Amino acid sequence: MLKNILKILGWIAFAAAIVLAGFAAWVFSNRKVDRITLIGTWFDDPAEQPDWLVKGGSYCPGAPMMFPSDGFIGVGWSDGVPPMYEHTGYDIFSPAGAENVTPIYAAADGYLTRESTWRSSVIIRHPDFAALPEITGGEQIWTYYTHMASADGETIYIAPEFPKGTREKFVEAGTILGYQGTWSGRLGDPVGLHLHFSIPVTVEGGGYANETIIANTLDPAPFLGIVEGDDGILRCAES
Repeated sequence: MLKNILKILGWIAFAAAIVLAGFAAWVFSNRKVDRITLIGTWFDDPAEQPDWLVKGGSYCPGAPMMFPSDGFIGVGWSDGVPPMYEHTGYDIFSPAGAENVTPIYAAADGYLTRESTWRSSVIIRHPDFAALPEITGGEQIWTYYTHMASADGETIYIAPEFPKGTREKFVEAGTILGYQGTWSGRLGDPVGLHLHFSIPVTVEGGGYANETIIANTLDPAPFLGIVEGDDGILRCAES
């Protein structure tokens, strides 16, 4: 009896080892993880990586939305290690090396809200976004922009025309919403200089879904005209 139990436990341990080995291999070979490791290289000298840069305030070929800020897309949609974590949008890392320098643009026409409790974020409602109905189902979508404040959260980089409590203010694509910062939402834990951009869906009643959950967001790639290259870098699709 004991011998059989030990044999079964041995097989379980062997199977677990195979699963863990496969998981580790997936993590270390996955280009999404590799892309995240390049953020430090980008910050060391962005000028050395000009082909990683996507220009804000312009459209990638054929894209229905404007790219929202200059930078390297160091973290893409669904990047991470599921089921533990999947990123809900794009993290676009500035080449400027300083806060409050790199503009953030509205990606499409819409109606901007800045909740009264939001220090560094705005969200734009797009009720009549006609492009990509095969993805949106013809439903209203939103674009969300955050990290527009200093590391300590004291200095706000959102444009002054959008004070806390702003609701449903119409903005055109290309309107400057603010500038990239490093506020994470937690004191003493700043983020690398970047914009977090995501596309939340609409919930019942017409509001925006919680964008921290990947199932509540859409992949920005087709909206911004972004493709993944053979090197794993996210950049504009060629025309």
